[in-house]
Amino acid sequence: FSDIEGVEMKVTELALKETATKWIPTNCVIIAMSGATAGRSAINKIPLTTNQHCLCLEINDKIALYRYVFHWVSFNYENIKNLGQGARGDLNSSMIKNFKIPIPSIAEQERIVSILDKFDTLTSSISEGLPKEIELRKKQYEYYRDRLLDFRG
Repeated sequence: FSDIEGVEMKVTELALKETATKWIPTNCVIIAMSGATAGRSAINKIPLTTNQHCLCLEINDKIALYRYVFHWVSFNYENIKNLGQGARGDLNSSMIKNFKIPIPSIAEQERIVSILDKFDTLTSSISEGLPKEIELRKKQYEYYRDRLLDFRG
């Protein structure tokens, strides 16, 4: 569950002309459809192409925020993964498109996204999350140290 900000391999203009490959615009929710990563999701922060093992959801921003949809899909990873069929647990586009997502107002989606993005930053960012965690652990240590070593009654 992450943002895609760069790619290792690039598609050529010739490949785009000679195949059914299409550019995916930025800020789509991309869901892996097969194999060990089935049900995992990401947001593309750059235009890109995918293979047939990905479903790219282009979100209508008048109805839903792409980050809200991403958080909902991430939250429901196990439920989506359990829809998979066959030995590899493959998904198909109908399974995903029929998966119901509650759509609150845009203002409520913004509130939810703001909270979840802050938690995501705190838990996954080594530059922000780790120092904050260390600071909180130090305060916790000091609290218990002071309580344990205070023999005044």
